[in-house]
Parts: sequence; structure tokens; C-alpha cells
Amino acid sequence: MTERQILQAMSGLMAGMFVAILAGTVVANALPRIITDLGASQSSYTWVVTSELLAMTATVPLWGKLSDLYNKKLLLQASLGLFVAGSLLAGFSQGVDLLIFSRVVQGIGAGGLTALVQVVMAAVIPPRRLGKYAGIFGAVFAVGTVAGPLIGGLLVDTSWLGWRWCFFIGVPFALAAIVVLQRTLSLPTLRRDVKIDYLGAFLIVAGVCALLIWTSLAGNEFDWASWQTAAFTIGGALLLAAAVFVESRVDEPIIPLGIFRNATVTLTTVASLLVGVAMFGGTIFLSQFFQISLGKSPTVAGLMSLPMILGLLVSSTIAGQIITRTGVWKRWLVLGGITMTVGLALLATIDADTGFFLLSLYMAILGVGVGLLMQNLVLAAQNDVPAADLGAATSVLSFFRSMGGTIGTSVLGAVLANRVSSEMAENMPGGVEEGGAPAGHGAVPDTSLLPGPIREVVENAYAAATAELFLIATPCAAVALLVVLFIKEKPLKTTSGDQRLAEEAAQAEAEAAAAAGGPASGAPTDGQAVGRTS
Repeated sequence: MTERQILQAMSGLMAGMFVAILAGTVVANALPRIITDLGASQSSYTWVVTSELLAMTATVPLWGKLSDLYNKKLLLQASLGLFVAGSLLAGFSQGVDLLIFSRVVQGIGAGGLTALVQVVMAAVIPPRRLGKYAGIFGAVFAVGTVAGPLIGGLLVDTSWLGWRWCFFIGVPFALAAIVVLQRTLSLPTLRRDVKIDYLGAFLIVAGVCALLIWTSLAGNEFDWASWQTAAFTIGGALLLAAAVFVESRVDEPIIPLGIFRNATVTLTTVASLLVGVAMFGGTIFLSQFFQISLGKSPTVAGLMSLPMILGLLVSSTIAGQIITRTGVWKRWLVLGGITMTVGLALLATIDADTGFFLLSLYMAILGVGVGLLMQNLVLAAQNDVPAADLGAATSVLSFFRSMGGTIGTSVLGAVLANRVSSEMAENMPGGVEEGGAPAGHGAVPDTSLLPGPIREVVENAYAAATAELFLIATPCAAVALLVVLFIKEKPLKTTSGDQRLAEEAAQAEAEAAAAAGGPASGAPTDGQAVGRTS
């Protein structure tokens, strides 16, 4: 593909990626109104968020494997179609049960987009040129992650729109992406006999869901030390052990275990998991800190996150351009690990009196670190695996990053609740809040309705708890830096994934012909790429 064709296709890919990220973030500030309007419970509140995240995280490896077997363009359009269907169902929901089901459909589509966008980029763009496009991807990721809550708050606060538009807003982007991809993206179709490992797929999804449900609900619906914890953890571990057994024995595993023999894949996977814990687990609670400790509105809280977006945008774009020009990439991973660790450590010092300038500086530093790390980890892995395993390797990194974010958010959320409870019990007169509710265990307070002395206690409690979250996330970033140091830098390949796939297939045919004592025919076989495109 020419530079112009790549840019045209990238517009469709980025539109798809934006709606996938938006699906998970746009409801953050709208959920209280949604749950109230539908007359649902606090448990339903949790599941509206968790169901989409579970479906997305659990299906990423499956989509990645399918991309190694079937046409990537059609799979990408199918995932966009699922996202549109889920969004329309959610927008028209009249009850919370249908809303939760629609979020699962949305999550399955978003899982496909999360995996396939990066797989398609690697298929058409050589690693040597991928850096600058990965910078654009990182920028879209940042905007979708941080701007989602702001957009959701604006939609809810606009009387003639309302919360249903939190789901409708992504539909035009998804439909536009389907049309643009149909017109601009040409990918070869592979003719090959395929076998889908349905048992392995079921065991992976079931095992991951069990562990994610546990981390999502423990500390809220039941205690961390309880029979439910034992059931979820033991059940999840047994299911994943069975999945490993099955995956090691089938011809077409969902996650080829052989890719973990590659040191680069193993190290980037571990680093992606830790980046997910540090980034999502640390930053997801910043909006709550802005609203409760600093007394800002949801819209202003969204705007206050802009320094982190700008840091990520600038660092990922500039680093991507330099990597494309020089071919040197490891130094940027190391610099990203250092910067992310420093940013989290600085945010661990915040309190209710921290000025906006310092907050902006700390968030910008964190954004720079995440921008240098996130997409370049994927680039390093994609550059070092056979083309046939490109989809699986890419989806494994996305999967572990999402899983790290889910685990980090759940565990650190429980830490925040406990710290808020202890701070308020220690400083609130009589250890109770207004209305006699136990300190720290009721609903998130509206500080504008609290008397001055009580409001100050609440603001300081949430500030201290948020700072503790960043303090806990800092060692995760430091370990990610340590892991990155062991990644061996290899020259970036100058051919795209599809070109490498054809070359590897031709080489395999030549070796087979040589072993048989005859010349290689040079004609494509059933296992090789053919000229037809879709």
C-alpha cells in the first residue's frame, strides 16, 4: 500500500479504535443517572461497567487468533457491526437486564476492535515504518480514554440529549469506519484449512471471566477472604490450567504457547500487564479526586485531565516519528518506564491542597511515560514473531494490558474504599457521616451538601486515599521498567506482515521441495497467500 492508501485506511482503523475505547469510558459520569432512570440497584451499577469490560478482555485472544486464520478486514467489519448492534440495544434499553446484555455485545465488538486494529496495522505497515502510525494510535487511545467521561458528562447535562446518547454517539463513527475500510483497505485472503479450538476458547474465556469477576466484586459484594473468593480463584485457576493443557495439544491453538518461547514476547507481555495495572489502576480514580477532594464538576474534572492526554499525545507521536526515521526503539521504552515511574511517584504526594499547576505537571509526566511505553511494547513484539503468529502475539499483549487494568482498578478500588473508611472513622466526630451512615461505607458523598467541617474531612480522606493508590502503583511501574531493560533490541523489519507471510510460506515450500529431492514449484499452495483480495 502507498503512503496515501495507508493514511486513508488508518482513518477507518482509528475511527473504529476510538469507538471501542469510548464504549468503556463514556458512561463513567452518566451511570448514576442511568441507574436512577431505570430503577436499578447498586449491584446493577457494577455490572453495567463490568459486563462490557469482561466481554472485551476475555474475547481479545479469540479475535486475535481468528485474524491469523480468516480475512482480517471482514473480521474488523464484523466487530464494528457487533458494536453498532450493542450500542443501539443499549440506547433503546427500557430495563437494566437488556442494558447489561447489550453491554456484553458491545464488549465483544470492542474486543475485536482492540485486537484487530493493531493486527491490521502490522499486516500492511512494515515495523520500520510502524512507529509513526503507532504514535497516532496512542493519541487516539489517550483521547478516547480521558475524553470519554467528559463527553458523557456533557451529554447527560444537556437536557435535549440525555444519557441514551452516551451509547448512540459511537454509532456514526462505527458506520463511517465500516464504509471507509471497505473502500480503502485491501488485504489478501488466505486459502487454508482451519480448525477452531472451541474447547480451548471456552476454557480461556471461562477462566479469565472467573478471575475478573472475582477482582471486580471482591471487597464490594463479598469480602476478599471468603468462600466466594475461594470458589472464583480455584475455579478460574483450574479452568486456565485445563486451557493450557488443551492449547498445548491442538493444531490451531487460540494462544500458541510457542510464542512465549520468544523472550521478547514474554517480556513485553509482562511489561504490558504491569503498565495496565499502573496506568488504569492509578488514573481511573483521578476524576473522583477532582470532583470530591477539589470540588469540581464532572465537566471540569474531564477538562483537568487534558495535561495527561497532551503528554501522551506528544510523546507517542514524536517517539514514533523518530523510531521510523532511525530504527532505534529500546531507548524509548526505557525512557518511558523511567518517566511513568516518576510520574506515579509524584502523584503519590498529592493532597486536597495541591495546586492545579503541580497536578498538571505530574499528570503530563505520567502521560509522557505511558505514551512512550504502551504502543512501542506492541511494536517490539510484532517485530520479533513469525508473520503467522502476528495476530496471536498482538492480541496477547492487548489482553494482558486490559487484564492488568481490570485487576488494578478492582484491587486499588478496594484499597481506596478501605482507606477512605479508616480516614473518616478516625477524623469524623463519632465515626459517622451525616445521616448516621458508617463512615466511608455509604454512597459517594456530594460534598456541596455537607457542612464545612465534615466536607473538609471527606475531601482530605479521598485525597489521602487517592495518593495511596499512586504509591501502590509506583512499584508496578518500576518493575515494568526492570522488565523492559531485559528486552533485546533487534533491527526493525522493513516488510509488512502480509509480505513476511508470503515469504515464510515460499521458504517453507522450498524447504519441503528440497527435502523431497525436487525443485520448488513457486506456485502458491493452500497454505499460502493468494492474489485475491476482499
